[in-house]
Amino acid sequence: MKIVIADYRETLNRDLDYEAAIVKKMLPEAQIVIYEYHNDKEEFKQVIKDADAVKTAFIMMDRDLIDSAGNLKCISFGSAGYNNVDLPYASEKKIAVLAVPEYCTEEVADHAVTLMLALNKNLKIYEKLVEEGKWRYRIDRKVHSLQSQTLGIVGFGKIGQAVAKRALVFGMNVKSVSSHLSKTEAAACGVIKVELEELLETCDIISNHMKLTPQTKGYFNFYLFLKMKKKPLFINVGRGGTVVENDLIKALDRGLIRGAGLDVLEKENPELSVHPLVGRENVIITPHAAFYSEEAIKKLHTISTENMIYYLKGEYEKVFIVNHI
Repeated sequence: MKIVIADYRETLNRDLDYEAAIVKKMLPEAQIVIYEYHNDKEEFKQVIKDADAVKTAFIMMDRDLIDSAGNLKCISFGSAGYNNVDLPYASEKKIAVLAVPEYCTEEVADHAVTLMLALNKNLKIYEKLVEEGKWRYRIDRKVHSLQSQTLGIVGFGKIGQAVAKRALVFGMNVKSVSSHLSKTEAAACGVIKVELEELLETCDIISNHMKLTPQTKGYFNFYLFLKMKKKPLFINVGRGGTVVENDLIKALDRGLIRGAGLDVLEKENPELSVHPLVGRENVIITPHAAFYSEEAIKKLHTISTENMIYYLKGEYEKVFIVNHI
């Protein structure tokens, strides 16, 4: 049985011996191949042609690669997302797609609140002033107490709920939009469930935690930014593709929102030197790092490696399988 752990160099810069040890313990007879992908599809095809399982995070497992791996039984993603696969085709070929549904809830929630606090307190501007030798607190951007503000959460899953829990500790009012929770269930979390229109019109800060699906792609567009009557801070630690980036830029330029905290952009590897969101006083961008802690990374690679092994051993009840094959 052959298992290929493959990704780009920066992603493979981790303790691969740890993952190999898990495989050897659970599936001693397995052959493990570590492959650094450098956009040479033909070479990669040769590596995976007889693989039973592939574990990756960022390699796009398209139809061409899937066809080259005639023995492939599963693709295990070292991530919660599984956008980097032709899911319908994998299903057609009876290849299971595995993902990690939860490993960094607390980290992402902490990050969302960190961005919110930093923007609300103008920390980026204050830091710049101090570095310029200017010692003053009165600037042209007002600061309001969190207790006077309402947070709107779009996407009220585990991370959205964790953000709400933190915001309530600060004394904020919290509203949410969710198709999965009832008003009673939301109220049990201390949150008011509302329709999208009300959230957009009444919230001082809006935090996006939606997954990227065909339905949520480009969800936040200029039309929605126009409806944000209170000129809120906009936080996105969900997926870059849920926001129309040019519309976000236009909303900032026109003052429809007072700032943005972004852990994700439309492109996973943006050209930062010319990016129009970089360098703004009211925008904080982090490099898709919300998930990161040493503990979360270990948990991620433990689960994604075990997913693969459990599937190969036929212990399907222990695995989060994305597609039904």
